[in-house]
Amino acid sequence: ERFPSWKDTMKLYHAAALAAGKRILSLIALSLDLEAEFFQNIGAVDCSSEVIRLLHYPGEVNESDNGNYGASAHSDYGMITLLATDGTPGLQICREKDRHPQLWEDVRHVDGTLIVNIGDLLERWTNCVFRSTLHRVVAVGRERYSAAYFLDPRPDLVVQCLESCCCDACPPRFPPITAGDYLKERLSATYK
Repeated sequence: ERFPSWKDTMKLYHAAALAAGKRILSLIALSLDLEAEFFQNIGAVDCSSEVIRLLHYPGEVNESDNGNYGASAHSDYGMITLLATDGTPGLQICREKDRHPQLWEDVRHVDGTLIVNIGDLLERWTNCVFRSTLHRVVAVGRERYSAAYFLDPRPDLVVQCLESCCCDACPPRFPPITAGDYLKERLSATYK
């Protein structure tokens, strides 16, 4: 093998990220007055779509890029994203994504922690109780490395407003859709 420890390292990272993701989803379920194992019980993490994306942002600022972005403003499409970073600044979030002008704030690095982004599917599921995280990466003059772990439900799982997240005064804002169809729609709109 060319990189004998690489595969083992990635397997360990995947297992740790999946375990952390399941724990975070349990805490989210509890906050919504659901059983801790709600997402596991409905099969959201069985045969889920999991992707680890290793990211590198060059340190030099490209003069042709007006906004100096390593990654332009976006939200992640799935349930949650866990992000491990090297500590280099540049990641910013916008807490009120519907506000104009948008106010951006730096995400402070804390050693030994993961950054958790709420994805668009979880926003749909919770009827906007949990809002997806609008974020971007701006160039800071230093290289930046991160590993993003995207935890998305299995493609055939129907995502519909949870009963604890709607009422007569706050009806569901989104129609039911399978996770796979939603992700296909978003990806095809993004990569036309």
